[in-house]
Amino acid sequence: MTRKLLIRDLTLRDGQQSAFATRMSQEQINRVIGYYKDAKFYAMEVWGGAVPDSVMRYLSENPWTRLESIKKEIGDVSKLTALSRGRNLFGYAPYTDEIIEGFCRNAIESGLGIMRIFDALNDVDNVKSTVKYVRKYGGIADCAVCYTIDPQYPPMTFGQKIKAMFGGPKAPKKVFTDEYFLNKAKQMEALGADMITIKDMSGLIPPQRAYELVKLFKSNLSVPVDFHTHSTPGYGLSSVVAAIAAGVDIVDTNIWNFAGGPAAPAVELIYVFAKKMGVEMDINMDAVAKINEGLYGIRKELEAFDAVKKFPKPFSVNDVPAEADALIDQAVAAVNAKDFEKLNEVCQKIEAYFGFAAPNLLVKEAEIPGGMYTNMVAQLKALKAEDILEDAMKLIPEVRLAAGLPPLVTPTSQIVGAQAVNCALDVRAGKPKYTHTSNQFVGLVKGEYGKTPVVIDPEFRRKITGSPEEIPYDTSKYQMQPNPVLEEFGGVHLAVNEKEVLLLELFPLVAKDFLTKVRKEEWEAFKAKDVAPEAKVEEKKVEEKKAEDKITGELVECPMPGRVLSIDVKVGDNVTSGQQVMVLEAMKMENSIESPVSGRVKRIFVEAGQSLQQDDKIMEIEK
Repeated sequence: MTRKLLIRDLTLRDGQQSAFATRMSQEQINRVIGYYKDAKFYAMEVWGGAVPDSVMRYLSENPWTRLESIKKEIGDVSKLTALSRGRNLFGYAPYTDEIIEGFCRNAIESGLGIMRIFDALNDVDNVKSTVKYVRKYGGIADCAVCYTIDPQYPPMTFGQKIKAMFGGPKAPKKVFTDEYFLNKAKQMEALGADMITIKDMSGLIPPQRAYELVKLFKSNLSVPVDFHTHSTPGYGLSSVVAAIAAGVDIVDTNIWNFAGGPAAPAVELIYVFAKKMGVEMDINMDAVAKINEGLYGIRKELEAFDAVKKFPKPFSVNDVPAEADALIDQAVAAVNAKDFEKLNEVCQKIEAYFGFAAPNLLVKEAEIPGGMYTNMVAQLKALKAEDILEDAMKLIPEVRLAAGLPPLVTPTSQIVGAQAVNCALDVRAGKPKYTHTSNQFVGLVKGEYGKTPVVIDPEFRRKITGSPEEIPYDTSKYQMQPNPVLEEFGGVHLAVNEKEVLLLELFPLVAKDFLTKVRKEEWEAFKAKDVAPEAKVEEKKVEEKKAEDKITGELVECPMPGRVLSIDVKVGDNVTSGQQVMVLEAMKMENSIESPVSGRVKRIFVEAGQSLQQDDKIMEIEK
C-alpha cells in the first residue's frame, strides 16, 4: 500500500513572514479561496499568529470575519488551523481559563478545525488549558514542541578549566537533546494532544537532526507527527525531504510565489520529491497552480510592502526542467543513502536554480531567528549604537543561560535579544551588566512566563527581581480590559459581543482603535449623514504647518514599525542623553525609545496609540 503524506498549507497565515503578507486583504484572499477548495489540502493555516493583529491594525478588518469567510468557502474539504501560544494565546499576559475557554469555543464555532498550541518555554503546564478546551468544543489539539539548540558558548580559558577541576564553574551541559524533545512530546500526548508538531520556528534544524527526531517521535508516539520549518538559513527543503524519508505524517509548506526564504519550502517541490520517493499526496496540483497564479498578482499589488521584490522562476510540476529534475534525483539518492550533507548541498542548488532567496548566512552562523536579529538591529539604530551589534550578539549565550535557557521563539527570542543589547550598552557605559533590564526580562526571570528549561540561579534572580524565589504568574489577579460606554456614538459599549470582548482582551491597543472605528461607522450610518467637522479640517491645517516647519534640532525617528504605548515627556521638558522619551510596542515587545542628545523637547509629532512606520518622525529635541 502506497504511503500518503498530508500537507498543511501555511500561505494565508505564514506567508513569507514579511510585511506584504500582513497586508493581504479579505478581498484578495477571496480571489483564490475557491481554488483552495479544489486543491484539497489536508489543512490550511489561516488564523492565529500575527493574523488577528495585522488584519485590524493594517486593514481595519474583523479577524473573526476572516476565519468565518474562509470556512464558508472551504467547508469541510480542508481543516482550518490557527496558531496560539498556550496560556498566553497571542500576547504576554497569562490569561485565565475563562478567557482561554471563550476564545477556543468561539474559534471552533467560527470554523477552526485544528489549534496548533505551543509555549515559548516548552512548559507543558502552559498548554494544558488550551488542549482541554479545544477538545471540549470538538477541535483537534495540535501540540507543538519548539525546536531549539544550545548556545555556542565561548571556549573555556585555561584558568577556567583549572578552576573547574577544583570545584569551580564547569562548562554548561547540553540541554536540548533528542530525549528532551521526546519527553516534551510524550507529556503533551499524555495531556490529550491529538497530534504533535516539531516546530522549528527559526529554520535551524539540519536534515540529519530532522530525520532523527521524526524517527524518534514516530517510534514512541501513537499520534500523527507534523514537521514545520522555515528556509531562512538554507535547511528548509532538505530537512522537509529528510522528514518525509523518516516517515513523518504531515509537512507544512507554502505555495510557490509565497515560499522559500523566511517561509516554508514550496509545496510544488515537495510534490515532485514525494512522487520520486514513492509517497502519495492527495492534492490537486492544477488547482494549486491556479492559486499560485492569483498569488503572483496579489504580491505584485502589495509591492510597496515587499522588501525582496524577487519572484522564483515559473514552475510546473508537469514539466520539470531537465537540469532541475537531475538535481532532484541526486537529492533523492542522497536521502536514501542517508548522506544528509549531500542532500542539503543539492537542495540548495535546486532552490538557487529556481531563484529562491539564498540562505541567510548571518542567521545560520549566529543560530538565532531572523526576526530576533532585525529587532536587535532596530533597537541599536534607535539608540545610534549600531557599532556594538557584534558585542550584543556575543552576549546572547550568556544572557540566555542566565535566564534559564529559553528557546528562541517569540516572545522569548525578543526578550533575550533586547537584554543582550542592554548588557552591551551597560558595558560600553562602564556599568555592570544588567544595570538596565526590560520589564519582560524581569518577568521572565521572575517566573511569570512559566518554567524555564534550566533552573535560574537564585542569586541571579535576586539581582534582577529583588527576590531569590520564583514567583509564577497568578491568574487570580487578572483584570479584564475596560469596555467603556461610547457616549459620542450613541451610548454603546466599545465591544458589543463576546468575540469583540475577546479581541479587546488579546489585543488591547489595536482592538481599541479598530472597534472605535467600527462603532463610529455604525453611528454615522445610523445618523445617515456625513461627518465633516471643521475642527478636523483645522487640525489638518495645523499638522500641515508643523510638517512645513524646518527641523533645527535633533530628530528622533521611529526605528521600526510599531505602536506608541506611552510618551514620557512633553513639549518644553528638558531631557538628558539616553533618557527614555517614549515606549514603542513592536515585534510584541515594549521597546524603550531614548533621547540621542541632551536638550529641550521642541515638538512631539505623535500621540499615544498611534501606529508608526520605520523612520517616522517622533519628536524634535533642541540642544
